[in-house]
Amino acid sequence: MKLLVTGGAGFIGSAVIRHIIANTGDSVVNVDKLTYAGNLESLAEVSDSERYAFEQVDICDRNELERVFNEHQPDAVMHLAAESHVDRSIDGPAAFIETNIIGTYTLLEVTRSYWNNLDSKGKQAFRFHHISTDEVYGDLEGPVGLFTEETSYAPSSPYSASKASSDHLVRAWQRTYGLPTLITNCSNNYGPYHFPEKLIPLIILNALEGKALPVYGKGEQVRDWLYVEDHARALYKVVTEGQVGETYNIGGHNEMQNIEVVRTICALLDEMAPSQHSPYTNLITHVADRPGHDLRYAIDANKIERQLGWRPEETFESGIRKTVQWYLNNQEWCRRVQDGSYQRERLGVTTA
Repeated sequence: MKLLVTGGAGFIGSAVIRHIIANTGDSVVNVDKLTYAGNLESLAEVSDSERYAFEQVDICDRNELERVFNEHQPDAVMHLAAESHVDRSIDGPAAFIETNIIGTYTLLEVTRSYWNNLDSKGKQAFRFHHISTDEVYGDLEGPVGLFTEETSYAPSSPYSASKASSDHLVRAWQRTYGLPTLITNCSNNYGPYHFPEKLIPLIILNALEGKALPVYGKGEQVRDWLYVEDHARALYKVVTEGQVGETYNIGGHNEMQNIEVVRTICALLDEMAPSQHSPYTNLITHVADRPGHDLRYAIDANKIERQLGWRPEETFESGIRKTVQWYLNNQEWCRRVQDGSYQRERLGVTTA
């Protein structure tokens, strides 16, 4: 099978591609615009594979997308390309509307045209898998209750509203045009190659540099943490075995308050990288809370376990230890992301 993966140079997309190349016989076409969050260095271990191809294309560019489909003739699409940082969506929502809504619409239309021209066997086998977030559901009040696939949408931020819109478009294209789509909504991911603006890598790298560890409000926001390699396995399972028209929630069964996550990281760094900054909890700094900050997300992932046999392999304890160790072992990757050299070299800009 040949899979076209949008956003394949991003955090989750690169994990999906590494998984496919390492663990299956399938081929991958990586379609990525290479925004600030797209880093081809995250794909170094698979970039020489004969089963991997890269196309630097914006999913809003219909002509280029049509060329990619015509040249590569994919058997399935895994759509991960998205603007995904909530704080950035609050400061500048336009990019989120453009990429997450207009980009998804454009990709759906190009895919529909391509799919309509396949023979009957190709049409039947084809899949369009849209990867979304649990943030479309809004938040849960109190310590009980879980998001299910039937939970009503109530997005809180420009980011989650744009993802909710893209989910609705995908369902409409399935119902109206018969395009064979699937949707997954995942909880918070963490693991290797995570862009340093996100909570877990930010805390690790700030601690190592002796910088403040910013925590919104009291840090009582609850998230369900999913190790990215577990997520990659789940996504491949859905695109290859999932039922057309279905939605699958993917969670890690690891609910924790943000302050607990930060303290856990500090304890691991005290053990694995003690320094003059230890104990690292001394660096925790509480900052003003984010506008409209959701309090609790929690995923009911029973459907994907029951129907497709997927469960996360990592607990939060095992996954966060692996994550901290990866960042300690890959300081050069982190440095190049932090100073922007991964982008400058890609653009042919040299630095003194």
